[in-house]
Amino acid sequence: MENSFRQKVYYSDTDAYGVVWHGSYLRWFEMGRINLCEQVGYSLTKLYDADITLPVVEINLKYKSPAKLEDELLIVTSLKEISRLSMTFEQKIINAKTEKLNVEAIVKVVAVHNDGNLYRTLPEQMIEFAQKVKD
Repeated sequence: MENSFRQKVYYSDTDAYGVVWHGSYLRWFEMGRINLCEQVGYSLTKLYDADITLPVVEINLKYKSPAKLEDELLIVTSLKEISRLSMTFEQKIINAKTEKLNVEAIVKVVAVHNDGNLYRTLPEQMIEFAQKVKD
């Protein structure tokens, strides 16, 4: 299963030259991961109420081509891998009109208690999430 959504590039997403500022991609990737969670019934509020927070611990971005002001982008997110301690997402941002790849990312998250202490193994809710996404 994957999640995809469209995002128009606004002026506030760009630098002085009308090219998307690198930090905007990170925000859209986060939106993609949240959307994927919500797609199978796991909102951030529900997870927080269950004493689970999912901080990013590693991110690898490959910039392929710049997105520009007023482009319409497609953000695609899928769960690539799950381990005892972490989940790894594969994400892409593609120009919706030209289908040209702008950025691809591998993002690893871990589960921590709301007080910041790391879970020794992923909580059962996250294993269930992974099973729903993989089905």
